[in-house]
Amino acid sequence: MTVATSSESNLSEFFRRTFTDPHCSRYVQWHNLVNVFIFLSCSTLALETIDVYTENYALAFDIVEFSSLAFFTIDYIGNLYYAKRRWQYFFSFWGLVDLLSIAPSFFMMLNLTALQGTKVLRLLRVIRVLRVLKLAREAMRQISAVDDENSNPIVANLRIYFIALFSVMMISSTLMYYVEGHLYSAEAIAHGQELLDVAAKVGGHEAAAFLPADPISGIVIPEDKRFFTSIPTAMWWTITTLTTTGYGDLYPVTVGGRIIAGITMLLGLVLFGILMNIIGKTIMVVLFGETMHGESAPSKTAPLGLGTLNQDSRKIAALLILAEEGVISHTRVTQLASLETKELELALAKI
Repeated sequence: MTVATSSESNLSEFFRRTFTDPHCSRYVQWHNLVNVFIFLSCSTLALETIDVYTENYALAFDIVEFSSLAFFTIDYIGNLYYAKRRWQYFFSFWGLVDLLSIAPSFFMMLNLTALQGTKVLRLLRVIRVLRVLKLAREAMRQISAVDDENSNPIVANLRIYFIALFSVMMISSTLMYYVEGHLYSAEAIAHGQELLDVAAKVGGHEAAAFLPADPISGIVIPEDKRFFTSIPTAMWWTITTLTTTGYGDLYPVTVGGRIIAGITMLLGLVLFGILMNIIGKTIMVVLFGETMHGESAPSKTAPLGLGTLNQDSRKIAALLILAEEGVISHTRVTQLASLETKELELALAKI
């Protein structure tokens, strides 16, 4: 009985550390797998908006979706079960993101009659892109790891930047497609034409050709202005907008699309500022020997102990204050700085 209880306790601790302990190797491996499935699910979400790929690779898309859904469900249940305060996690921002990233897929799998409307399915598909926000949580974890002595701050900052770039690009392009591009997709035009045919049959007159229009302004979208025919196409517009290139080959014509475009432009400026900050710090490190925290790198010709002083700025600052107050000599500062913390405490206690 005791052995069984101990085994269950060890198994519970094993999974608890896997889901909650950032210092555990299994936690890192698990979140790397989460990132892989996020990229896969986002890729299939984008590619399934291309009719040719949907017809030829529907089975492959379903396999990736079901696999991702199973993996994200396990991740959500694990995070919820091992959370210190489960209800707090459930209603937290990241808890809701985890829930909303899997709920639409379950609703679509149920194939309920109430979900057959084009607008409802469109909303469910848009919500699925929230999975990419799980990458932001990983970026925040890496921000806290920048101060770790074993981490490379330049590499960590670049990872954070590319995670942010991919997140903005995926969310912006998906919203642009479903807000504007989906108005003139083949599915929407066929549905609109079907409604016109039914109305014409009831009214006893000939049906007119369906023309997609902006639901806010009511302006008809001409055929030569229907640019966002898929998410990959919208991605091209997003990357040119984020980089402030603006070729002008694609642009939104609806009110909703222009709102998304304006937000994307502002986010492009934010991402550009972040990138310039990373590049500037990298240049200072490579060319001028500064650290990512703005300190000067240890000089190779410095006296013995100064390299250690620069690595522990708080220790050297405290010792310098004691020297300025006349408690210890400036020569003694270098000697004390080379000691370990416990040895330093004993040495200061004798003063």
